[in-house]
Amino acid sequence: MIGYTTIGTNDLERAGKFYDALFAELGAGRAMATDRLIMWTNKPGNPMFGVITPFNEQPASSGNGVMISLAVENAEAVSRLHAKAIELGGSDEGAPGPRGEGGANFGYIRDLDGNKLAFYCMS
Repeated sequence: MIGYTTIGTNDLERAGKFYDALFAELGAGRAMATDRLIMWTNKPGNPMFGVITPFNEQPASSGNGVMISLAVENAEAVSRLHAKAIELGGSDEGAPGPRGEGGANFGYIRDLDGNKLAFYCMS
């Protein structure tokens, strides 16, 4: 149902480098890039994730309560991506591990612009 999602950045080049390295862990690459936007996907026709400088030319800001969750294949991938994001300069928002019942595993980070992401898998 989701075609793509974007989050704001105040430094497109820096955000591009962060997400290039992070999404390489998922086998994803750039699907498109302009002077204001970079989009990534792991397969043509799949949903895309993007960073963008705001159209209204106001500073980008992270939203309190806004989070993008990225589904991954297993708990090892949750831990790997969480660690990679921290290595790239992101910050920890919740260590990888089980959450709730049913075998769900989550790890939470904030990117270089303060946007919150979760990596998760369901057993």
